[in-house]
Amino acid sequence: MGSTPDDLDTALAACAKGDRNALRLIFDREAERLIAVAERIVRRRELAEEVVQDAFIRIWTHAHQYRADHGSARGWIYAIVRNRALNLLRDGKREHTVEEVEALRESEQADEVMAAWHRLDRNSRLYDCLGGLDERKRSGILMAYIGGYSHGEIAGRLRIPLGTTKSWIRRGLAALRECMA
Repeated sequence: MGSTPDDLDTALAACAKGDRNALRLIFDREAERLIAVAERIVRRRELAEEVVQDAFIRIWTHAHQYRADHGSARGWIYAIVRNRALNLLRDGKREHTVEEVEALRESEQADEVMAAWHRLDRNSRLYDCLGGLDERKRSGILMAYIGGYSHGEIAGRLRIPLGTTKSWIRRGLAALRECMA
């Protein structure tokens, strides 16, 4: 259910006079759309909700500054949300996005797999046999047996087809068995 511009103008004027019900009316009618706007900017729902909460405090405390002859009430409200969201990003106080956290986690897991390879005794037969494999095949085997990745995850991380991943691991294991025998 949308609100008419007059409803928002009236509600902002009432907020300026201290009417909490008017703020509730604005919140009930606009909050979900405002969260969607903020989420497009900050890319996380929980941060968008914080932005909107901060924006409503600002709307409440600054409602007296709204002037209908300078623009619509909806435009004024949305500008506050947009500015709060941009300030959050600009100030660097935002948390990492899900994509950033996943990329960091993947990087740490890749480092862990390679660290396991480098911790092997350089004089061991396993080190020699793994060292004799193509780097991608070695990485695939280490990711599967040290990192616990599925074939699909390995294919995604190495950016190769699933069938190729399975073949490389199967051939790599066969070569390891032969080398270790």
